[in-house]
Amino acid sequence: MSICEEVEDKSKRLGFAATIKTAQAGGRVRPERKKTPAEIRRMKAVGGGKMEPVGPYKPRKDIGSQRDSSTRQQQPEQERGSARERQLAAAKEERRRAAQARAAAKKGGSAATTEKPKAKPKDLSKQASKLLSTKKAEEKPATRTNRQWKTETGAGMTPSERAKARQKEKAEKLKARKAELIKDFTEKNGRPPKGKEKTQLLGLAHSTVKSGV
Repeated sequence: MSICEEVEDKSKRLGFAATIKTAQAGGRVRPERKKTPAEIRRMKAVGGGKMEPVGPYKPRKDIGSQRDSSTRQQQPEQERGSARERQLAAAKEERRRAAQARAAAKKGGSAATTEKPKAKPKDLSKQASKLLSTKKAEEKPATRTNRQWKTETGAGMTPSERAKARQKEKAEKLKARKAELIKDFTEKNGRPPKGKEKTQLLGLAHSTVKSGV
């Protein structure tokens, strides 16, 4: 009886279908997955502005041979019973003894003196919430309030009146800022600004008034 007949007979007796893998063409272990020329998408230039599919790949030299696990996986560099394994075993035994001691202390009703009780996540969350709720008042950002524009009599202003008032206030601030910058320049250099210097000072005054500095 051949091997195939023996496997088939055994599968019938046990009640399951056996899968028999046969060798593929060329001695391959698995079916060939080589693409046909029509399936190849990689192209190469052949001159004259033309492109053609690349040629077929060469077959591997190790077709039909199984690779050992030693060529694919890291193998132990030391023999069994080495110093490192003994050290790991000693550390494991020490952890086991410490766990037994903790279990005995817990069973006897006495807590281990060398260990500190760990904070529970629920307690940590409560503590964090308490810290966040006790912020200083000065840390809160100042809220911006709309300015109430009023006339000399205390009555409200129309939109056009408010625009005129804003423009007048801005012009006064700009005038004061220009005078301040020119005065500082004159005191520092002993002369008033001229030409480009005055233009730069006026531009600085406009930018500071616009930004509200």
